[in-house]
Amino acid sequence: MTPHGSSRTAEELSTARSEALRGAAVGAAKFGIATAILGFCGAVFSPVYRSLTIQFKVYLQVSGMTLGGWIEADKRLRAWEHSRVREKRRQKALERDEGVWKEWEKMVTEEGVGKGADGHKGSRAK
Repeated sequence: MTPHGSSRTAEELSTARSEALRGAAVGAAKFGIATAILGFCGAVFSPVYRSLTIQFKVYLQVSGMTLGGWIEADKRLRAWEHSRVREKRRQKALERDEGVWKEWEKMVTEEGVGKGADGHKGSRAK
């Protein structure tokens, strides 16, 4: 069911949702790896990081993963919307061109049905 006032179909909403979820998973994984590397470096080199409680270390890890998920989901959703807008513009242009082409064909068939090169009906060079 689409929200009130939304012009998007259920299929578009489903596609957008899956693209955002895919982006969130990829972003969480990327930033999760980055924060794990930073956490490892902090554990090896920083006495301040080593003195933090395990709960706070987990909080730092999850915060990084959440931030990465938000950033990547937003990036992918914007890219999806941009491609959707571009596709709709292309479709409108094709429809407009098709209408012009049909008008041109109609004009040509009305004016030139059965006429030869010199404009006379049934003319042939004899």
